[in-house]
Amino acid sequence: MPLIEANGTRLHYHLAGQGPTLVFIHPPLITSAVFRYQIAELTTSFRVLTFDIRGHGASTPSPTPLTYPLIVEDIRQLLNKLGIEEAYLCGYSTGGSIVLEALLSYPDRFAGGILISAMSEASTLYLRAAIGAATHLCTPICFRSLATILSWSNADTPLTFANLHRAARQGDPENIQQYFTFSQQYNCTKRLMEIKHPILLLYGSKDRRFHKYTKLLQDRLPQVTTQEIKGKRHQLPTKAWRQCNQLITDWLTAITTNTAPATTV
Repeated sequence: MPLIEANGTRLHYHLAGQGPTLVFIHPPLITSAVFRYQIAELTTSFRVLTFDIRGHGASTPSPTPLTYPLIVEDIRQLLNKLGIEEAYLCGYSTGGSIVLEALLSYPDRFAGGILISAMSEASTLYLRAAIGAATHLCTPICFRSLATILSWSNADTPLTFANLHRAARQGDPENIQQYFTFSQQYNCTKRLMEIKHPILLLYGSKDRRFHKYTKLLQDRLPQVTTQEIKGKRHQLPTKAWRQCNQLITDWLTAITTNTAPATTV
């Protein structure tokens, strides 16, 4: 993955494939390594762009506190640097919130969004407590333990764990803590009706603590297609990657060719 100067920082990115551009956005601490299955498979039909958010993985730390608007601006400038005029955004977990922020902030810059196990707010006691605990563990003493926990929870194989863990430990604890903190505070639910872009919403049937957030998005986004992945929990990019990739392929192909998607999982 090369480095590119964008918005006053150096972002580690990977760009491969041909076709409509799909930009993947990762949650705190877990880097773009979480999208390895998407890179491996989706590049046969699409141009796939993954990157490490500043202060994560091999991207340089940020002297400016990490916020969603800052990350969105990084994405916009990264696309400009790479000469990409139109892109669809795909965010996993809190990365989905960044997709929403990007579509609200630059509605003419992005073509649509894919939300995987995503939310527009963190309002339940469980989620606020989980993000709060992760925030407090972003210290020099506890950071490696947090990297181990989150890498393990997202891993489907020992190799995936090793890749996630190696990349996560490279991150800057302070920037990662800022990402967690902003995620706990963020709320764009009241503005969801403003998003007129086509949206694909993917969620796991066993991710019950997130079903409230799925319903909020489903009820308030004007152009949303919702797909449940049966028998799966939160970590869809790694633990339900086949179903996830197929649904993304069907939806994005339908959007870009004006045909009806055929897959139900």
